[in-house]
Amino acid sequence: MWPKGLLREYSSAISLIVRGVDLAVIVLAGLLAHYFRFDSMDIPSRYSVAILIAGLLVLGIFPMYGLYTSWRGKDRVELVRTLSGAWATVLIVLIILAFLTKTSTLFSRQWLVEWAAMGWILLFGSRFLVGVGLGMMRERGLNHRHIIVLGAGRLGREVVKHIENAQWTGLDIIGVFDDTEELHGTMLEGHEVLGPVATVSQFLAEKDVDEVWVAMPLGEGERVVRMLGELERLPITVRMVPDIFGFQLLNHSLTEVAGLPVVNLTVTPMEGANRIVKALEDRMLSFLILVLISPVMAAIAIAIKLTSAGPVFYRQERVGWNGRSFTMLKFRSMPVDAEEKTGAVWAKQGEKRATPLGAFLRRTSLDELPQFINVLKGDMSIVGPRPERPMFVDRFKHEIPGYMKKHLVKAGITGWAQVNGWRGDTDLKKRIECDLYYIENWSLWFDIKIIFLTVFHGFVHKNAY
Repeated sequence: MWPKGLLREYSSAISLIVRGVDLAVIVLAGLLAHYFRFDSMDIPSRYSVAILIAGLLVLGIFPMYGLYTSWRGKDRVELVRTLSGAWATVLIVLIILAFLTKTSTLFSRQWLVEWAAMGWILLFGSRFLVGVGLGMMRERGLNHRHIIVLGAGRLGREVVKHIENAQWTGLDIIGVFDDTEELHGTMLEGHEVLGPVATVSQFLAEKDVDEVWVAMPLGEGERVVRMLGELERLPITVRMVPDIFGFQLLNHSLTEVAGLPVVNLTVTPMEGANRIVKALEDRMLSFLILVLISPVMAAIAIAIKLTSAGPVFYRQERVGWNGRSFTMLKFRSMPVDAEEKTGAVWAKQGEKRATPLGAFLRRTSLDELPQFINVLKGDMSIVGPRPERPMFVDRFKHEIPGYMKKHLVKAGITGWAQVNGWRGDTDLKKRIECDLYYIENWSLWFDIKIIFLTVFHGFVHKNAY
């Protein structure tokens, strides 16, 4: 039998194997797609080159998504989203390259679609098999990590609970220690608090321990320093669990900036490859949609000019990404002097400010169509939190916790709040909860889901007025 610690020493080798598997399945998917499309394995050179470029893109883009770092203990749903986004990015880059080199007409669209689908299936299939293999090894005592936790307070309890709820990770807690004498001998999520930190060195001499996790709250800095002083004399891997459970977090993670370890508490998801994917999604879809809806927009513009005096578009200052203002476009639904006396007011059910045509445009959300021009310009996204006027932002940021975090991404024409019915004069806290959920869980596929839901039941709504 292999020694228990053997596989732990070869995590980089496992990563290298996974890279090779990813490259192999992408090539295999391209070849199979060609066989199913043309009933031949005689691959023309142009298809071979496309498959080769895709393989190189996989090796370059997948690491940007963190797919070759350890996923031990991480959410498998998140792996699905990340892998989907990475493969979609590869395909989008391929399509752009074909467009720029004017070679897109040389390839079968059916082949591309089948390649995309087979690649997606094989990528997930291979990752599933790797996961099953590692799981079987862990069931046999291989690739486990034995850890002890220092700290039996609130943070320590959270750490132990999270690890116990994720047994498939192969992390085994074999001891909990704390300097608080009253806690010695008590149970923490099924684990006994064994004693003070000073006894850890004797415990390590008797037990096979791989890591020590320090789980102390921020307010106990002196105790943390004392614990770390005890540990620095021991040949053991030490990990510090930051006390972040009491914060309202958004895309939290640990990173390194200028050589310094930094805990990210609130971070926009629109960085690196994600920002490129989102920009490509917005520009390509908005251009296509504007082409398709141009006859409808022309008809609405003519109807507005014929039924009321004034411009076709209503231009309004809104707050978007990073709190910057931009001019949002809508089809004008009110007389030009509707807000001269009242100023900016919140739209409510039963109000009579809109023209008859404007009321229809609002009920059907057709007044929002010009915002695809904002998306094409880069002011907005198709999917994202709805933007508000500056005076409302100044008010709501003091009234609603986390309100300003919605500006970590571009404002959208539609969003998770809107497709869940939180639009118009509805509960703002619920809308912000939806917006923050969207930011925390953003992916290309989440955007596609929201667009799909918008098309089928997001335009006409009882709260659209």
